[in-house]
Amino acid sequence: MSLAKKALEQGEGILRLTPTWVPRSFCVPGRRIKLHPDDYYALGGNRGGIDERWFASTTPAQNGPLTSKNEGLSHVAFEDGGKTELFLLKDAIDELGAQIIGSRLWNKYKSWPMYSKFFDNMGPLPHHIHPSDEFGALTGQNGKPEAYYFPPQVNNHGGDFPYTFFGIAPGTTKDIILDCLKNFSKGDNKITNYSQAFRLQPGTGWDVPPGMLHAPGSLCTYEPQKASDIFAMYQSLVNEAIIPEELLWNATPKNRWGDYELLVEMIDWDLNVNPNLMDNHYMEPKPVHNVDQMHAAGYNENWICYRSHDYSAKELTVYPGQTVVIKDSAAYGFIMMQGYGKMGVWDIETPAMIRFGQLTHDEYFVSEDAAKAGVKITNLSKTDPIVMLKHFGPDNPDLIIK
Repeated sequence: MSLAKKALEQGEGILRLTPTWVPRSFCVPGRRIKLHPDDYYALGGNRGGIDERWFASTTPAQNGPLTSKNEGLSHVAFEDGGKTELFLLKDAIDELGAQIIGSRLWNKYKSWPMYSKFFDNMGPLPHHIHPSDEFGALTGQNGKPEAYYFPPQVNNHGGDFPYTFFGIAPGTTKDIILDCLKNFSKGDNKITNYSQAFRLQPGTGWDVPPGMLHAPGSLCTYEPQKASDIFAMYQSLVNEAIIPEELLWNATPKNRWGDYELLVEMIDWDLNVNPNLMDNHYMEPKPVHNVDQMHAAGYNENWICYRSHDYSAKELTVYPGQTVVIKDSAAYGFIMMQGYGKMGVWDIETPAMIRFGQLTHDEYFVSEDAAKAGVKITNLSKTDPIVMLKHFGPDNPDLIIK
């Protein structure tokens, strides 16, 4: 029997995952993702600081020529006879397919088509774009919609700039943006002069479709997204740091470098100049079921990312001392945010600090069969709630987008 099959059977349909740390050379870590203070540059200063942790990922990170093998890919931890073996979640899904993610997703995608992450930067990111599938295909990549949720547990401080620029201010012309892009190599191209910023609030979120310009702020962010790492930076100076020009062309085929008109084409113009961005993209938590009934049963669960068909996410809270059985209609990964207890055969706990390379019991992947049957969760604390964030793939049958 293969390791993947043994692991799935041992976990009764739930796989234990290991922490997946990802550096970004253009970022300064916000130091809120529980990595040990000595380990934020564990991959070396030339790789940049580790400011991302990826969840349930079968998507490799696109970090240039220095990218290490399997960077961004989640591993499954299988313990047997005192020995721990690690293997890729991607390999397990390639092998077992519908036994893990369900026939609905396997038949359509033949893969796990999303992942989530913590993005943890001390300052803001440059105004940038994730192209649509149409433009992603130019470099052989998927487009990338993504969503944000700002978990209170990892936002004890807001960083240097807890505001995010979204879109382009109404009245701005394409020629103005074209000039900004042509001035990229001249210092500050001032592209955010033509955008609008929103203050970020822990416990809320935003949906960011492909083709939308955005400059994420400095809250630690939970980000469900489509299985892609495509992006292009359209802002040349952020916090007095120069952005390398090759990142402007990061989503452009080499034979189209210098084609500024193509960069403008990648912008979904109507989406960006919409004067009601908050109405269409801001997300407050929405209860999954009747609130009084959930409380009486010992838990609370909210949709936190619900505006996209490509992914969705929930925040589940199990009250102290309670045992609940939670059913879902789709496979999901989850990350523990608070508390400890049991989930099926597994211990679940929330570490305060993690060394680079250390294994944990805070991240798992729940197969569709196990999710449908219901997972039994027991909160072993008398005072602390269990809080976990659950990330789902496309077209969650339980989600009705209004």
